[in-house]
Amino acid sequence: MNFWETITGSDLTREYTAFDARAKALPPEYGAAWEEIKIHLSPYAGFTGRNLMPILDGALGLLEETAADGRSVHEALGDDIEGFCAAIAGEEGSKSYRDKGREQLNVNVARKLGRLGG
Repeated sequence: MNFWETITGSDLTREYTAFDARAKALPPEYGAAWEEIKIHLSPYAGFTGRNLMPILDGALGLLEETAADGRSVHEALGDDIEGFCAAIAGEEGSKSYRDKGREQLNVNVARKLGRLGG
């Protein structure tokens, strides 16, 4: 990856397009699951979204393997796709906007309490 790709994010666009092309090759129920996975993982994206690329690649790989084995999406992801996404994002150490906001609020409250108490 060169400097220009890093600045413009063109490498991410290329990679994301490749993911979508791989997903289109899957059966329709897997394509629908892929769209849900993208939606539920988006809150865990950092400023550029680079942190999601390995997570998305792994999730798509799981869908591809499950489809190749002839199993259903339900067998791979379970009933709760949102919970599945939260689990894999948490495993990678990604935090949602809500988690980041909660941490910042805790820091601000601790700072204020430190000033009042000290």
